Parts: sequence; structure tokens; C-alpha cells
Amino acid sequence: QVQLVESGGGSVQAGGSLRLSCAASGSVFAINTWGWYRQAPGKQRELVATITSGGTINYAEYVKGRFTISKGNAQNTAYLQMNNLKPDDTAVYYCNPVRRGVGYWGQGTQVTVSS
Repeated sequence: QVQLVESGGGSVQAGGSLRLSCAASGSVFAINTWGWYRQAPGKQRELVATITSGGTINYAEYVKGRFTISKGNAQNTAYLQMNNLKPDDTAVYYCNPVRRGVGYWGQGTQVTVSS
């Protein structure tokens, strides 16, 4: 089992920045992919970015050039640097490490961007 704690959310004005963190505990070995997802009110959860253990990164088109996903030196942390935030980025953000084909979800962290 993997337990997760996301942090770093908050309220910012459009154009601002936030850095989200995800700390995993428990069986963190063999996590091969970290993902960040988000869910806005009334909408489905959507992919934001992923990074594999080998460093391959994938971004959703709507965050390319603004968001940066990274992993910590230890195998139990991941980050999402969000720059030039827009009101449409308002959502609860979730990290999603995948270990041996099983994805884990945390409680999420709220990001609110005002215009």
C-alpha cells in the first residue's frame, strides 16, 4: 500500500505560480510512474502530467509550457510547478503514483485561480 499527502495548493491571481508536492509513504519502492491529475467542479478528472522512473515526461496540451513535473531524489516525492496560472486551472489536484500496475490517490489539494 502507498499513502499520499499532497500539499502546496492555495489561492492565487491569474498569472501567479504555485508548486504542488506529493509525498508517498509505505511501499514506495517500484513506483514506476508519477502522475498529476485535476478535477474541476462538475467535470471529470483529467490528466495534467506524468513522469516515468526513466524520466519520460508527458503533458496535457492545456498545461504545456506552463507546468513542470519533476521527481525528488528520493523515490517517494513528486512535484508540479505551475506558472502563469489561469482561472481554468482551478481544480483539486491529485497525485497518482503507479506501482506494479496499481495507481494510488491522495486526498488532493485545492488550487483556485482568480481573474
